[in-house]
Amino acid sequence: MDRSFAGRPSPAGRLPPIGRLLRPLRSTPPSRGRRTGGARAGRARSAPGVAWPLGGARRLLGAARTGLAFILRRRRARIALLGALLALALVAGGWLLLRHSSLVAVKRVQITGVHGPEASAIDAALVAAGRHMSTLDVRLGALRSAVAPFRVVREVHASASFPHGLAIRVVEQLPVAALTVGSMRTAVAADGVVLGPGLLSGSLPTLYGSYVPAPGQRLTSATLLAPLTILGAAPAPLARLVARVFSGPKGLTAAMSNGLQAYFGDASRPHAKWLSLARVLADPSSAGAANVDVRLPERPAAGFPPGVTPPARLAASGSAQTAEPSTTSEPTVEALAAGLARNTPAAGSTPGEAASAPPSGSGAATGTESTTPPPIEGGGARGEGSEASSETGG
Repeated sequence: MDRSFAGRPSPAGRLPPIGRLLRPLRSTPPSRGRRTGGARAGRARSAPGVAWPLGGARRLLGAARTGLAFILRRRRARIALLGALLALALVAGGWLLLRHSSLVAVKRVQITGVHGPEASAIDAALVAAGRHMSTLDVRLGALRSAVAPFRVVREVHASASFPHGLAIRVVEQLPVAALTVGSMRTAVAADGVVLGPGLLSGSLPTLYGSYVPAPGQRLTSATLLAPLTILGAAPAPLARLVARVFSGPKGLTAAMSNGLQAYFGDASRPHAKWLSLARVLADPSSAGAANVDVRLPERPAAGFPPGVTPPARLAASGSAQTAEPSTTSEPTVEALAAGLARNTPAAGSTPGEAASAPPSGSGAATGTESTTPPPIEGGGARGEGSEASSETGG
């Protein structure tokens, strides 16, 4: 007797051909209420979100196989593919040969930004490293490795000039102070990096600390980083005259080699404060001053020891006594003030700063000559007045 199979479920785990074709296109899992027999159906329900991505990947793989089979069945297509691969290999090989050939080898090395006692050694190391390169293969890592022993070098930038030129720009972190702890001294950069005793010089101002880190390490003490910020902003003509920086009754104080003291207060707006100090030194009325207060750069004030009359008062009273002339080169300090005004960051200055400071003329900005602050009368290096002597005790 014939039996009908209609209504009977298919064997477990078996799907008709049309079901296998439609299964990858199904993006939603089957209803939970619907039961299908077999372990394979259970696995399909357990990971419903994987069916659609796997189906798309299968279709892409099938299309790739079809295209490759089409190319292999066509002789011209095979020849074109082999020719393209051969041409690509030839171009890559030719580029590598040209990149390291003498046609583009570095023969001229120009170095800028190097100063100080290690300048010649840094130049030699960079030139030797640069001559092993080509203008098509400039390796900054090799240049940085060449100057790694020199802690004064902070950054190295290079640009090639086809066919044989290489320009290297060095950014240095020059020493601005000598950190002293007992009998140990080491040079320190403005950002707190310890440069080692090899970069010490007699012109570096002194900072006193409690310990000396190893060369290459960075200082973390705020009491040392604040003076370093002040010294790092000092222009070269005035930086050479600073003997030491310490914390006194009026905050950070820079003691000059001739005894003049500049009160900075804190490390904020260092460029504006040095600009204000330069303008005060350029003013003839500051001759004989023992200290200059630039804690407010817009309102600097010069202090005089007892027994010394400011030149401005002598001129106002009509006294016949002649004030001692300042030894400051006025055009030089005017030029220094103009250069500082041009280099002062916008965030560290105010629009009325230049107008409120003492007049200083409009000299050309050179910043290359040495400036000597006005001498201190009757007070020596520390001054005999009550104000000067009380403020040096810190």
